[in-house]
Amino acid sequence: MKIALLGYGKMGKAIEATAVERGHTIGVTIDDEDDWMDKLEELRDCDIAVEFSTPGTAVDNIMKCFNLDMPVVVGTTGWYDQLESVVHDCQQRQQALFVASNFSIGMNIMFELNRRLADLMDHRPEYDVSISETHHIHKLDAPSGTAVTLANDILDRIDRKEEWQLVKPAHPDENDEILPITSIREGEVPGIHEVVYDSPVDTLTLRHSAKSRKGLALGAVLAAEFLEGKRGYYTMQDMLNVEN
Repeated sequence: MKIALLGYGKMGKAIEATAVERGHTIGVTIDDEDDWMDKLEELRDCDIAVEFSTPGTAVDNIMKCFNLDMPVVVGTTGWYDQLESVVHDCQQRQQALFVASNFSIGMNIMFELNRRLADLMDHRPEYDVSISETHHIHKLDAPSGTAVTLANDILDRIDRKEEWQLVKPAHPDENDEILPITSIREGEVPGIHEVVYDSPVDTLTLRHSAKSRKGLALGAVLAAEFLEGKRGYYTMQDMLNVEN
């Protein structure tokens, strides 16, 4: 495949390296509004776009891909308040869209474990649940899209929790209906996510720690390979054949 990279920061460069390793080519890199004008012909010659830009530009980038009839894989988070309308537009226009809050295969296995554990913990009120996530200082959104995915899956399954709330580290919310999320930004941490169930007698922790961006880059390229030739809206659950 000839891939267009929308966003050419550290993640974009990691995807480029992985795509080339897997026999693909990078047809164009687009990193600002001028590139959309100056590199439009190179973009039209690509088979698929992989989008890792910023929360403020992601939706516009997606719509531009739809206008070009180009499939797009999106890893940018922080724009999901518009996800429903974007998916509707994708389906109405018979476009191809793949969205994931985290492309790591290991993290998506943790998503599944998180859902199954939450089902069990719905009947165990003695355990209170919280989420923490740590990322590099360059990450723009907090909490991370991954943490929000973990939280929403828990809220769907544990009736005693009504909503998630971002709280300061070491200052958890004491409201039993709140699922607290703490976000830490330090150094160049690729990503650490923890779901903690704490009771008076023990603590149970689910934890995923990314060692580098390579796992995310591989997942994004695999998603592009999966999306090739398809129409519609897809997620990592579709690619990994995981049931909701």
